[in-house]
Amino acid sequence: MTRTEATATTEESSIVAKLSTLDRFLAVWILLAMALGLGLGRAVPGLDDALAAVEVGGISLPIAVGLLIMMYPVLAKVRYDRLDAVTGDKKLMVSSLVVNWLIGPAVMFALAWIFLPDLPEYRTGLIIVGLARCIAMVIIWNDLARGDREAAAVLVALNSLFQVLAFGVLGWFYLDLLPGRLNLGDGEHLDISMGKIALNVVVFLGVPLLAGFLTRRVGERKLGRETYETGFLPKIGPWALYGLLFTIVVLFALQGRTITSQPLDVARIALPLLVYFALMWFGTFALGKAIGLAYDRTATLAFTAAGNNFELAIAVAIATFGVTSGQALSGVVGPLIEVPVLVALVYVSLAWRRKFARA
Repeated sequence: MTRTEATATTEESSIVAKLSTLDRFLAVWILLAMALGLGLGRAVPGLDDALAAVEVGGISLPIAVGLLIMMYPVLAKVRYDRLDAVTGDKKLMVSSLVVNWLIGPAVMFALAWIFLPDLPEYRTGLIIVGLARCIAMVIIWNDLARGDREAAAVLVALNSLFQVLAFGVLGWFYLDLLPGRLNLGDGEHLDISMGKIALNVVVFLGVPLLAGFLTRRVGERKLGRETYETGFLPKIGPWALYGLLFTIVVLFALQGRTITSQPLDVARIALPLLVYFALMWFGTFALGKAIGLAYDRTATLAFTAAGNNFELAIAVAIATFGVTSGQALSGVVGPLIEVPVLVALVYVSLAWRRKFARA
């Protein structure tokens, strides 16, 4: 074993030894949270309607609370004075834009038509999922995989900007213009304004980002960087996973009855999603390595490319086609598949850290 390999192995052993019970069995807790949410949604009459009714401006407050709790500790860890090192990395920035806004939607469009040619509602819902690039939960996946926190903050902010500007245009292109040009049938029209998309971005990224930035700024000023990072951050760190588990329970409780009552339809929708997540993550990870990015930024690039903004996708599908529509069901199945798959990819990513150390 080389000195570099020995160092990497020692570092990984040290990391594992420091993990809390919550961290070590994360996959188990997430699966239990999914099962609990599905069980509650199925067993408690009216729970889904009660949770769905707690919203403002089309934003589900229970989900918003969970995501804010989840993202705040991670964004408080970001060293904002180092963001210029990320924005100056042209390979990372350009790759992220190309993969997220050119390749990602095109891949989902192709898979939706390949796997669901006979189910137009589900197909449309999947395409909407592909257009909604991730701006929230990817923060936690990246942190668990020990990606670059500063790079994640920048790329998520970049995705947010493009989401406001490009979502409606891409929706018209992939749902209306392109099907007609390819003689695939009549197109669809999305009923979503830039204002609603901007509100989604502000709630799910702007609020926790501002809170994290202010916490870092004030905390370092009063405590100093070392005390802030070794004393304060470990205290709030576990709340990220608490927020994640709470969000998963609420999300699946909202849609538990829908998911469990249509298992065959869920399976049809799940297959192209599985292929999509695999293609996007492994393809982007390979791209990051090919263009010479370090492991931490390669992992960040891969997770930001593979994740999707399920909350926006579901909101758009419900607003345009109705809460009981096939399009809405596709949006709901998105996180059902994305959560366990990306958790598994976190472990794959961590296993590949050693290969980067050997390179």
